Amino acid sequence: MRDRYFEILSLCEQYKNIHTERIIKARKESGLQAKRLRVIAVAAIGIVFFLGVFLAFVMINHILGPVQRLTLAADREGIKQPAENEIKALSRSVGNLIEDVDQVHGELEKSREHLLQAEKMALVGKLAAGMAHSIRNPFTSVKMRLFSLDRSLELSDTQKEDFEVISQEIHHIDNIVQNFLEFSRPPKLKMQQISPSVVVDLVIQLLEHRLKSYDVTIKIIRRQSLPEIQADPEQLKEVLVNIVMNACEAMERGGKMVIHEEETFLKPQGRVAVIRLSDNGPGIAESIKEKIFQPFFTTKEEGTGLGLSIATRIMEEHKGWIDVTSKEGEGTTFVITLPAKESNLE
Repeated sequence: MRDRYFEILSLCEQYKNIHTERIIKARKESGLQAKRLRVIAVAAIGIVFFLGVFLAFVMINHILGPVQRLTLAADREGIKQPAENEIKALSRSVGNLIEDVDQVHGELEKSREHLLQAEKMALVGKLAAGMAHSIRNPFTSVKMRLFSLDRSLELSDTQKEDFEVISQEIHHIDNIVQNFLEFSRPPKLKMQQISPSVVVDLVIQLLEHRLKSYDVTIKIIRRQSLPEIQADPEQLKEVLVNIVMNACEAMERGGKMVIHEEETFLKPQGRVAVIRLSDNGPGIAESIKEKIFQPFFTTKEEGTGLGLSIATRIMEEHKGWIDVTSKEGEGTTFVITLPAKESNLE
C-alpha cells in the first residue's frame, strides 16, 4: 500500500508540474496577446485622434467656413444671434432670402401690370387727343351758332325748353371732350403760395347755383384757415369740383355735405393740410371701391370715368393723395391730403 501511495503521489506531482507548465505558458501567451492589444489600441487611438484632427480641419475649412460666409452673405441684417449656431443662422437667412424673392417677384408683377396699364393709357390718350380735337372744332362752331340764334330768335316756351336742353347736352359733350384732353395731355402746373381754404371757398362760390339745383347744403368746419402751400389753385379747384359734383349726383335731392379742414402731422411727410368731404349719399359698394380711381371706370350712364382719375393725378403732382372711406347706405368721405411747409406753421 505504501508503494502504491508513493506511486500515486508521484503521479500527482507529475500532474501538477504538467499543469503548472501549461499555466505558465498560458500566462506568457496571454501577456503577449495583451501587449499586442495594448499596442493595437494605442495605435488605433492615435489614428482616431489624427483622423479627428483631419476631419475637424476639413470641416472647418471646407464646410463650416463656407457655411459661415454664406450665412453672413445671405443675412440681410449681417448680425447673428449670440446663441445661434451656423446652421440655424443659415436657415434663418435662407428663409429671409425666400421672403425677399417672393416680395421682389410680387413687386415685379405689379410693375409689369402698371407698365402694361401705362402703355394702354398712352395709346388711349393719343387716340383721345386726336378724337377730342376733331370733335371740338365743329362743336365750337355749333355753340357759336346757338348763341347767335338765342339772341336773334323769338322762341315759344316749348322751343326755349328744347333750346336749353340742346345747349346743356352740347355743354355736356364739351365737358367730356375737355376731360379727354386733360387726361391725354395734362396741363403744366402754375404753382403759387395759397391756402387750400381759399380754394374751398372759391369752389363753393362757383358751384352755388349747381348746389341749389340739386338742393344740396354744404357745411364747412374750419377752426382757422389752412396754412399756405405751394399749389396750382385751378388744378386744386378741379379736384374739389369733381368730388363735390360726384357727391351731388350720387345723393338724392336734399342731400347734405360736410367739408372739414384740419392741419395735422403725419410720418414721414411731416405737417399736412387735410380736407375731408363727407356726404350722406348711398355710399360706394365694397366691390368697386378700389376701381373708382381707375381711368374710364364709371357707374353713371353718361360719365366718362375720368374725373377721379384726373383728380388723383393732380394730387400726385402736388405730392399729395386722395383716400376714400365708404359703406353702402352710410355715405362717403373723400380725404384730400396736401403737404405743408414747416415754415408756414407755428
